[in-house]
Amino acid sequence: MITIAALYHFTRFEDADALRPAVRALCNEQDVKGTILFANEGVNGTIAGPRAGIDAVLANLRSLPGCAGLEWKESFSEKQIFGKIKVRLKREIVTMGQPDVDPLSAVGNYVQAKDWNDLIAQDDVVVIDTRNDYEVAIGTFDGAINPETSTFGQFPAWWEANKERFHNKKVAMFCTGGIRCEKSTNYLLGQGVEDVYHLKGGILKYLEEVPEAQSTWQGDCFVFDNRVSVGHGLKIGEHSLCHACRRPLFPEDMMRAEFTVGVSCHQCVDETSDPDKERFRERQKQIELSRKRGEDHMAANGS
Repeated sequence: MITIAALYHFTRFEDADALRPAVRALCNEQDVKGTILFANEGVNGTIAGPRAGIDAVLANLRSLPGCAGLEWKESFSEKQIFGKIKVRLKREIVTMGQPDVDPLSAVGNYVQAKDWNDLIAQDDVVVIDTRNDYEVAIGTFDGAINPETSTFGQFPAWWEANKERFHNKKVAMFCTGGIRCEKSTNYLLGQGVEDVYHLKGGILKYLEEVPEAQSTWQGDCFVFDNRVSVGHGLKIGEHSLCHACRRPLFPEDMMRAEFTVGVSCHQCVDETSDPDKERFRERQKQIELSRKRGEDHMAANGS
């Protein structure tokens, strides 16, 4: 059984780059794979591996300066969901592009999963999904507003253009695991919004803890690994991934004329050139040859 840990923690590292070699070495030693992002504002990542390996890596991360309070959410898989370990340095652990946003100074009011339904049912509460449009497309909460952004960095411009719609409203926001809301709630507080709330632990915690019979979630939740999506109880969903554009596909989408494995889907067929598609076809050919040889091709794992 593979243990999957989705983690993040905001803190101030003096030299984030210096932390990476030891963490990468430990992951390799413990057969832990996935992605860990370091920035001067903290750490973010999703990793998967044997129980003992995950425990060792989490213990190491908690020992880093300011990270004793690091939290994570766990789920499980019968097989490894990543192809390799990537430990990267970024300017932000979740990119918003707003230099004045600082989750360490203030964030919105945390709402536990068990209390989320009661909050969003109130007439004076507006619910905003802070995820990207392709994530929202496969699942969201009843009545949630979709900003229709393709990147998180577009959220501030969307808010500026739409903020009058939410005058005198309480604003409740949610995202996959909680990290984007750390920044979006700080941003709204800086914009003068007084009543700001966010789902603690994100959609993943809600799907883990709230029984399906009581849930106001519709569809599946997109995840950035080979599972593609999860549903209530964090069970793996029915979606596949277009390996050309990295967007989720319903089973029926793969029956459409625009779909070619590894080359295109109905969402991206007009976004890439003919040379791009030829390159994708060659990549898919190499993936299939690797599979026939019983090898694990990195591209097939989205790595």
